[in-house]
Amino acid sequence: MREKQLYEYAVIRLVPRVEREEFINVGVVLYCPSQKFLQSLIELDEERLKTFANSVDVGEVRQNLSVFQKICEGGENAGVIGMLPVSARFHWLTATRSTIIQTSKVHLGFCDDSKAALSRLMEQLVS
Repeated sequence: MREKQLYEYAVIRLVPRVEREEFINVGVVLYCPSQKFLQSLIELDEERLKTFANSVDVGEVRQNLSVFQKICEGGENAGVIGMLPVSARFHWLTATRSTIIQTSKVHLGFCDDSKAALSRLMEQLVS
């Protein structure tokens, strides 16, 4: 049996009207240092979004959310941030900001399999 590994994660939230502090969970980003794992899963329920905030441009939101995937993958396609080490990219993604897309505070957990932990968190917190 493999030893459990420490991971950090944050919930990705859509905050259509920042001043109201209401949000919809739309994804999870997970970082496991020992496995050099950084990945995000995103699921935008357009019908729910339209009910919650019908004035939001869904195309723009999808485009902005896709940046999470690019930065997690890293490399030149992700710009300057994508060239940073994995830990720096995770901390950049989870930095506090007051925009339409935000993340929760960072939480910790232990897992055998980072990908399975990410899927489980996605199911529990977003789907």
